[in-house]
Amino acid sequence: AEHQHARYNPLRDDWVLVSAHRVKRPWQGQLEKPPSEDVPRWDPNNPLCPGATRANGEVNPHYEGTFVFPNDFPALQPDAPEPDDSDHPLFRAAPARGVCKVMCFHPWSDLTLPLMSLPEIRAVVDAWAELATELGASYPWVQIFENKGAMMGCSNPHPHCQVWASSFLPNEARLEDRTQRQHLSQHGVPMLLEYAEQEARRKERLVVENADWLVVVPYWATWPYQTLLLPRRHVCRLQDLSDSERDNLASIMQRLLIKYDNLFEVSFPYSMGWHGAPTGPYLEEDCRHWQLHAHYYPPLLRSATVRKFMVGYEMLAQAQRDLTPEQAAERLRSLPEVHYKNRAE
Repeated sequence: AEHQHARYNPLRDDWVLVSAHRVKRPWQGQLEKPPSEDVPRWDPNNPLCPGATRANGEVNPHYEGTFVFPNDFPALQPDAPEPDDSDHPLFRAAPARGVCKVMCFHPWSDLTLPLMSLPEIRAVVDAWAELATELGASYPWVQIFENKGAMMGCSNPHPHCQVWASSFLPNEARLEDRTQRQHLSQHGVPMLLEYAEQEARRKERLVVENADWLVVVPYWATWPYQTLLLPRRHVCRLQDLSDSERDNLASIMQRLLIKYDNLFEVSFPYSMGWHGAPTGPYLEEDCRHWQLHAHYYPPLLRSATVRKFMVGYEMLAQAQRDLTPEQAAERLRSLPEVHYKNRAE
């Protein structure tokens, strides 16, 4: 806890430098502007609101639950042409096709996931599973991800996520496929199933848990309050979850996200995303080395205005963090599970 050391990340086959003593250094760098607390519940000029007109001229329905629509500015399109053949191995290109969708969690712009009810969060889980099934029928990879907060590049405060389905396995997916396959081959058990069992027993990095799920600050965490959401049962894909597992997923997500908001009493920014076994042609292959999981990557370090920057050494050498994962987990674990906005005066 007091001396620098390196920790191995078996999921990415890389290392992170832990320098816990550096969190004590004075900060004279950039201070972030805390997110606005006065987001209007409904704004006719917000293209994600019910009844609003989007950039392409389409009018949203007056939806009352989740709402999914094609991204008006997609990074992937299904009919992109083949790139030209390369004339040299150092100048390679490959086809990249797919579809991009946006999913609104709720009709109200001022209601983020931790402030939603459990049935409303369960509806989000079900919509994720439906999209994973629908798009995964043909596409090898379906990436569900949420960028929350302007600090994470989110351009609209309305609670929403994105779903990108691609004709290829992205870099992170290929890396996790390789490391999990190797672990199963060498140890006879899926890596993250074994890891969840170890963390449940050790408890020093445990944040929250229930009958079906646990959330930990991973031993190899890079971001200050990074967490990993893991099922207790061996399950490969989001769409494979049982009814009770979906209910308990909604519950543990709410508990985690309330703790995140309570940490600095601010709508906590993060990027999160689901990783599960590849789909499309991989549905017919043996993917039991995979274990479903979600990554949460929040940037805040010391307060609502001081963030962790991944620059310099991190970009040119390897990741580095300024407090131990155990310290981060203890702080998150000790936080109340009643949202600071809902506490009695």
